[in-house]
Amino acid sequence: MINTIPKFNFLIAIIFLNSSMVFSQKYETQEYQVVEQIDNAEIRFYPSAAMVKISADQNRNNNFGKLFRYIAGNNQENEEIAMTTPVYMSDQNKTMEFVLPKKYLTEDLPIPNDKDLEAYISNPRYFAAIRYSGYSNPNKILKHRNELKSILENNGLEIISDFYVLSYDAPTKFYNRRNEILFEISYKD
Repeated sequence: MINTIPKFNFLIAIIFLNSSMVFSQKYETQEYQVVEQIDNAEIRFYPSAAMVKISADQNRNNNFGKLFRYIAGNNQENEEIAMTTPVYMSDQNKTMEFVLPKKYLTEDLPIPNDKDLEAYISNPRYFAAIRYSGYSNPNKILKHRNELKSILENNGLEIISDFYVLSYDAPTKFYNRRNEILFEISYKD
């Protein structure tokens, strides 16, 4: 019988070191202001943000890959762009958007080389948000989307967009994951 304990301990050590490196990474996160709390939902004001998006019938891994190549330097300036959070997904994952660092609000946006990508500055908007943890899946998305929609309807708030799924964590993060469902709403402060 081969002694597998040293191999097992080595594997555990590698996983622990990898996880601690991933958990220690800090990314710039899109700014927003919570203007009201209603049950489990937050009403938020999002100022303008620099964004890059892709809308394609391809799967989300392909969409993510194109966005990642853009921030890795596949743009007309060959500029590497820092990763930020969250990642926006909508239209059943056919549209995916990255938030770019806020410095691009005052600097020129790097122009994508890929014709499927669009870099732009978003308009200021109000959203309703509900947070959930763990890995996202269709059942969790549906549950939290329905909960948020019910909260908004019960409080007379008008939904003016389809919902977005936001992911804040890398797939390799196992604990304390942050996901959200957002609806853009008509809101008067």
